[in-house]
Amino acid sequence: MLRSLDRRSLVAAWAGVLVAVAGAAALSGVSITIGNSALWFAVCVAPPVVMLMVWSAAPAPITQEILYAADRRE
Repeated sequence: MLRSLDRRSLVAAWAGVLVAVAGAAALSGVSITIGNSALWFAVCVAPPVVMLMVWSAAPAPITQEILYAADRRE
């Protein structure tokens, strides 16, 4: 199941959840100030940015591949 997920769908799901939470907070009467808006922006943007930076296109080589490549060089 997790193999079918891609970055774009995860970022979209993250944004959808945060919009739903923000909507629920606004409907429940939470005051929306500049400080709260800045905090929401940081919470909304930071995790997807980190995920996109860390999630590379190619998987890292495993130890067996590194050791095999070192043995083949000699």
